[in-house]
Amino acid sequence: MARSVPEWQGRNDDSPIPARVKLRVFECCLGRCNECLRKITPGMEWQCDHRIAIANGGANAESNLQLLCALCHLHKTSQDVAEKSRVVRKRLKHLGIRKAKGRPLPGTKASGWKRRVSGEWVRR
Repeated sequence: MARSVPEWQGRNDDSPIPARVKLRVFECCLGRCNECLRKITPGMEWQCDHRIAIANGGANAESNLQLLCALCHLHKTSQDVAEKSRVVRKRLKHLGIRKAKGRPLPGTKASGWKRRVSGEWVRR
């Protein structure tokens, strides 16, 4: 069966999800949290969450939305942030633009000191 309503696509990453789209996502998920499968009852807090976070390359589209209860949303958001920071750390290291942490070890090129064969330390 063909879809009678066109899929919602956000104009940009910051565009909010309209109420009509939230209702469609709620009905598509049958009113259950996608993580814990708990039935969302009236008065419970719930969010439309991106399956693949926008920060991690996901689309701001209806097909990338899921229904989560408040507790599962907190857990998933913390996982998304951890994944994003891990990817950024790896990318910075790969490109060679990561800042060095702490003091360098004596004798390394980064320290600015070298040890001569005689045992004395001199500036590079």
